Amino acid sequence: MRLPAWLSRHLAALRALLLLTVLLGLVYPLLMVGVGRLPGLSVRADGSLVARDGRTVGSRLIGQSFTDARGTPLKQYFQSRPSAAGHGYDPTSTSASNLGPENVVDTLGENGKQSLLTQVCARSKAVGDLEGVDGSRPYCTAGGVGAVLAVFHRDGATGPVTRVVSLNETGGTAPFLATYEGVKVEPATPGEDYGKGVITPVRGGAPDRPAVPADAVTASGSGLDPHISVAYARLQVNRVAAARGATPADVRKLIDEYTTGRVLGFAGEPGVNVLQLNLALDAAHPVRG
Repeated sequence: MRLPAWLSRHLAALRALLLLTVLLGLVYPLLMVGVGRLPGLSVRADGSLVARDGRTVGSRLIGQSFTDARGTPLKQYFQSRPSAAGHGYDPTSTSASNLGPENVVDTLGENGKQSLLTQVCARSKAVGDLEGVDGSRPYCTAGGVGAVLAVFHRDGATGPVTRVVSLNETGGTAPFLATYEGVKVEPATPGEDYGKGVITPVRGGAPDRPAVPADAVTASGSGLDPHISVAYARLQVNRVAAARGATPADVRKLIDEYTTGRVLGFAGEPGVNVLQLNLALDAAHPVRG
């Protein structure tokens, strides 16, 4: 007996569904699990977890913060780079800030949001204060916000300057610049519209090559980068050595030991795995209570 054409088509589709379900839903996943159990691959398949004294303390592939409950950096540990993933290094919400170089004006007020420029300025100042170095950067105020003015002209974008507002500073403190082209600079008022002013970043007198490296003030694209640059690691040597009663030379030796080279020998820059370095410090130079 010949089945109707419509029924034959449905039966063929059902057989294909069952076959693909078995192959792709059962056989393939089980095969991949089996491959992941092979010697040399099992550790990576499980997330490259790092254990100490029988307790998992992190992963070699996912960064983490080394701060206290209030978010204050622990002086005895090397600090990771900033993270925009969740509240920091959250693997369930990996992301970047999605802010670009033209994001220079803060949103002021109760629900205000820092611009990318102010985030960089604030981080650079904080790192400079922590490490005892000059944390200044171009286009940043001494207070750690973006040095950006709204300049109002008599004829719109041209003519004499009639008003100048420091967009990322509010009342209570004097603006980073007293006057601009002979006009007194005033602090911004939350909620006021300065859209008619010409956005004017002010470079200031910061060095062309800041003492604080770029990876100390910017998050990675994933927000989970476990490495920092060699320059950022070396910047932290004196603080970590003092907190542990070690010599800077001993700490620098560990940095060299945990520095990885360029990918394939030419891509990217050498990096230092922060978790592994901190664990090595705990083993070689434990903090004396």
